[in-house]
Amino acid sequence: MQKIGYLFPGQGSQYVGMGRDLYEKYPAAKAVFDKANAVLGFNLKKICFEGPKEELARTDISQPAILTMSMAALRAWENVRVSQTPRRPDAQIEAVAGLSLGEYSALVSAGVIAFEDAVRLVRKRGEFMQLAAEKNKGTMVSVLGLSIEDVNSICKEAGVQAANLNSPGQTVVSGLIDDINKAVELVRKKPGAKAIILDVSGPFHSKFMESAGIMLKKELENIKMSAPKFPVVANVTAKHQTDTAQIKKNLIDQVSNSVLWEDSMRLMIKGGITNFFEIGPGAVLKGLARRIDADIRVYNIGKVQDIEEFCNGNWRHCEDPAPCNGAGDEAIS
Repeated sequence: MQKIGYLFPGQGSQYVGMGRDLYEKYPAAKAVFDKANAVLGFNLKKICFEGPKEELARTDISQPAILTMSMAALRAWENVRVSQTPRRPDAQIEAVAGLSLGEYSALVSAGVIAFEDAVRLVRKRGEFMQLAAEKNKGTMVSVLGLSIEDVNSICKEAGVQAANLNSPGQTVVSGLIDDINKAVELVRKKPGAKAIILDVSGPFHSKFMESAGIMLKKELENIKMSAPKFPVVANVTAKHQTDTAQIKKNLIDQVSNSVLWEDSMRLMIKGGITNFFEIGPGAVLKGLARRIDADIRVYNIGKVQDIEEFCNGNWRHCEDPAPCNGAGDEAIS
């Protein structure tokens, strides 16, 4: 029995037009988008399909949009796979994980949170994070080509925080604007290192988001959670989590603490997973995965073409490394 893992992207993976082809072809995907519209009380579907880009990029919009798109892709793929059962290899889901916001998609996929609750929750999460960002003017920078030890040393000197430990030689740092500028200067003094300032509205996954975590805790108190159908790897611990009380705590802590993505991936690989499916918009996690372990395979499930080619047994397009070069710099929250 082949072991597989599901991966779900975070904020930064959104793009105008995402999900439209799924909506038009698969009733299961259409139902997800329509349900999101009804729950949120505004036309999220229209923003996903038509933009404008600036509105889709807003934290309080992009978070429910990415969750909805990811679930639409998952439900469409699940339905097609059931109809194609004789043609697909035996496989079992060993674990699921999502980068930051993507952890909510992972929890929905594992049956921990109902989609309706999750989409309301991430809408609130986005609002809370934006409020915290308005009080603490900051940003994030992707640091390339340095060890985590060197990054931590720079963080200490500049007064910033390692926010996303994404892959070998790729760490996202978060902090106030002046401190980030100081960190950038320190990085650029290191031979072969690069610092790319990200187009984000705040210092996410840092201590400056603690107020967002406090507000999120109140929302989570009203959310019903069930035991997961399969293990979910938590961002803040890089460990399998099955206890719902601990899962809630992890989601609170996640807002203001580092995302241990590389460690999360290595945990799943150590558990015997060599085939992953990145479900949702973009291919950010595929790019990170190739940096972590070049021997694993990551198949994207985000468009009609992806689903059709998978079900037809034509997976070669999923293994092409070319689209992944440089991917992952925008993987943040």
